[in-house]
Amino acid sequence: MLSSATRRSLPAFARGFASSARTLYPPGPVATSAFPFLPSNHLQPKPRKAGLTEIRGPYYAPVTQTYLNDLLSDWGSFVDGVKFAGGAFTLMPEERLRGLIETAHKHGCYVSTGGFIEKVLSSSNGDRAVIERYLKTCKDLGFDVLELSSGFLSIPTEDWATLVELTAKHGLKPKPEVGIQWGAGGDASVAELESAGTRDPKWLIDRANTFLQAGAYMIMIESEGITENVRAWRTDVISAVMSALPKDKIMFEAADPAVFQYHIQNQGANANLFIDHSQIVQLACLRKGIWGTGSTFGKIVTLGE
Repeated sequence: MLSSATRRSLPAFARGFASSARTLYPPGPVATSAFPFLPSNHLQPKPRKAGLTEIRGPYYAPVTQTYLNDLLSDWGSFVDGVKFAGGAFTLMPEERLRGLIETAHKHGCYVSTGGFIEKVLSSSNGDRAVIERYLKTCKDLGFDVLELSSGFLSIPTEDWATLVELTAKHGLKPKPEVGIQWGAGGDASVAELESAGTRDPKWLIDRANTFLQAGAYMIMIESEGITENVRAWRTDVISAVMSALPKDKIMFEAADPAVFQYHIQNQGANANLFIDHSQIVQLACLRKGIWGTGSTFGKIVTLGE
C-alpha cells in the first residue's frame, strides 16, 4: 500500500484513484466445493489485495462470451482480471465486445485493454486528441484497466508518467508495463532480442517508482528478457524488483507453467501473476497447495484464518 505521505503527494485525481484501486466489481457468484472437508491453502476472497490472477483473453485463441462465462462459472473465484492482447478488441463487433466485458464484470473480474496504447501512440505520432479519444472510448466500452506498454517505443519517462495521469483522469486504472528488454511484446526470437539488448534493472525500478508516484495502480513486469525468450532466466532481476518495489503494486507476466511455479515457490501463493486463460486450473491447484510438480507438491502453504 502507498504510505499516507506518498498518497498526499499524489495529484488529487490520483489520490482517490489509489484509495479505490482494489474496488472494482462485486466478487461474483461464490460456488461451494463438494469437498470442503479436504484441507487446502487459505487464499484471500475476491476482491482481494494479494494473489491476483489476470488471464489473457482473445489473441492466441478466440475467447468468446460463452466460453468466458463457462470458464468463470467454474474458476471465477481464482480469476481477478481478464486482459486483451494485441489490440484484438479493436477488431470485434462492438456488441460482442461489450458482451464479453459485461460477462467478466458479472463474475467480479476487471477487464484490461492490454498494451495496445503502443499502436495508438506510434500510428498517431503521439497526437493527444487521438489518445484521449482512445481513452474515452475504452472507458465508455466498460474497460477498467489500461495497460501502458512501450516495449517497441522510445518515449521519455516524463511523457510516460503524463500518460499515467491522463489515463486516470479518464476514469481508467493505469497499469504501466516495464521491463528490461528492448523490443519486448512481439514474441521475437531469442537471437532477435539478444541483438536488441537489455536495460539495467535499475532503469525498470526507477521508472516503476515514477509511475507509482504519478498514480499508477499497479506495475506489470514484462517477462521478455527475464524469463521469456532467453537462454537463461534473469532471476537477479526478479529479486531486485521484489526488493525495491511494493509487492502489492507489482504483477509478473508468467504465462508459462514453469515461470508461474517459480514465482509461487519464491513469493508464495499470494504472488500477483498474469497467465493464459488455459492455465488457470493449474495455477489454482498450485496456489491452493493441492497439487504440483516434484518441487512443489505439498510444499506451497499459507497461514489459515
